[in-house]
Amino acid sequence: MKVTGMVSIIPIGTGLSLSPYIATCVRTLRDAGLHCELHAQGTNIEGEWETLCRALQQCFERLTAEGVQRISVLLKVEMRSDRPPSLEAARRSVEAKLAQ
Repeated sequence: MKVTGMVSIIPIGTGLSLSPYIATCVRTLRDAGLHCELHAQGTNIEGEWETLCRALQQCFERLTAEGVQRISVLLKVEMRSDRPPSLEAARRSVEAKLAQ
């Protein structure tokens, strides 16, 4: 089942800079074949549900291997039964309404 969504993976107790850990997770998500779009507070994702679940598990494992002992995750996922969800289609729909 194809899904779109947003994920924010936050390592806790690692200091002020989170970008190395975020890079690890985004690389993991992309390597799994998920489409990722970074933004200031998380990462938009698009791909298969099962792939996302496996990739998140890999993110946890890789962060743990990097010494992270606590991880907080915010995950928002949308699926549709009428048509496959698409980040681009959702963006185009809003942009069209803004242009009116």
